[in-house]
Amino acid sequence: MDQALDQAFLALADPVRRAMIARLSTGPATVNELAEPHPITIQAISRHVAVLEAAGLVTRTRDKQRRPVHLVPARLEQLTGWIDTYRLATERAYRSLDAILKERS
Repeated sequence: MDQALDQAFLALADPVRRAMIARLSTGPATVNELAEPHPITIQAISRHVAVLEAAGLVTRTRDKQRRPVHLVPARLEQLTGWIDTYRLATERAYRSLDAILKERS
């Protein structure tokens, strides 16, 4: 799980890939559609898609001549679940600290 988590967070470290994830959250898109807002080549966008695909964040299907890219929501849920574990623990610690400080005031 740690290697898969590392791979997913590494994939999301790039702003172009994060923008692609944001676009795909609205629905599937082709590589050309994903490339539209970015001043980089189609080949570079394809490499970004390959990184996202290797991290399990997106998949590709074939629809006649089109090869749409799809977001994998379950994979994002795994990442947010991991983040939430630490967020909740931190929130509990702050609540405890707040309670102690309130007692002493």
